[in-house]
Amino acid sequence: MANKFGTDILIQAEDPMKAADFYVKELGFEITDKKPNMVSLHGENINFFIERGPVLGPVFEVTVKSVKEAKARLKKKGCQIVKDEPDFPRCYVKDPHGLIYNLTE
Repeated sequence: MANKFGTDILIQAEDPMKAADFYVKELGFEITDKKPNMVSLHGENINFFIERGPVLGPVFEVTVKSVKEAKARLKKKGCQIVKDEPDFPRCYVKDPHGLIYNLTE
């Protein structure tokens, strides 16, 4: 299987700027981009995004050949589709062990 983890980690928060302020003040991150619904904190090895939305926990990016095929295969293995955005294409999946990841092409 040729899938790989990306360098992006995403969390969702009701107030992305408030969450970002915590990571800046308490952990020394630097805000690199602000949009109304997303704050970015880019680092040397990761890109950390805080998106407006219900709290899901950390979301890891996994690059796959086909989001549609991976989604179907993972659903058969007991994974739950948390958020599906076929026009992007991307799909947030929660596996049976509690890890949430974003399938992207």
